[in-house]
Amino acid sequence: MSFLHNLTCRRCFNRTFATALVATPLAALAGRRASAADRKLSPVPGNPNSVRSQVLDKAADALQVKKPIDAMSEYLNGFHFYADDMGRQVEANHFCTHLNEDFHQCVIYEANQTDAKLLGIEYIVSERIFKTLPEEEKKLWHSHQYEVKSGMLVAPNVPDLGEHAFMADLVTTYGKTWHTWQIDRNPDFPFGIPQLMMGFTGDGQIRQSLLDDRDRRFDISTQSERRNRADIPLSDIVPGANAWQGGKTMQLQLVEMPVKNLRT
Repeated sequence: MSFLHNLTCRRCFNRTFATALVATPLAALAGRRASAADRKLSPVPGNPNSVRSQVLDKAADALQVKKPIDAMSEYLNGFHFYADDMGRQVEANHFCTHLNEDFHQCVIYEANQTDAKLLGIEYIVSERIFKTLPEEEKKLWHSHQYEVKSGMLVAPNVPDLGEHAFMADLVTTYGKTWHTWQIDRNPDFPFGIPQLMMGFTGDGQIRQSLLDDRDRRFDISTQSERRNRADIPLSDIVPGANAWQGGKTMQLQLVEMPVKNLRT
């Protein structure tokens, strides 16, 4: 059973994580900070929350059970680019649920902060599942091999031994990502329609300043992460993934359609 699979809920994470720490050499904890430095995020339109709204929110938080949220056990930081424009690159903070050994589902925020905007979603499947998908469906998916091996994808705050286990599980997986907020063009409001996103597959593709800024805020080194993962084995990327590499890709467009079964 994988390290990821053991972290099945947020409430049991501390117990599992503490057990892992006991078996983790102290050297593996070096360089891990409690949290990344917060960024200044642009506000959304509207007035600040009233005292009444704050009280209602606190009451709801205390009284309501939110099982899908509690099941989010994994936090990953990485980067995406728009499938049809590699120049549009954004940081993506994933909060994921491990539904089973072959399937994760993640919500994506611009930062790990209380005021962060929800950017989109990502579904992650194993290589075994990806191979079974129709060829047209595969065009919507990207591999995670380079993101893992390059050190670009990180699991903040997880000790080196645990993060290595995370990444060994993820290196052969595939993701389908939709961003509903084009944060790079419209930081203040979610204009437009969802956009298909992709992951990087080689050196020199990501904007270095974007990577450097992430490393500075998290106090990590992508190059050190790369060296730590040199022993993670690879498998051949399944044909059909990373369709953008052929020079053409899939992307959503807004078109007007007749309404079926209209009732007024």
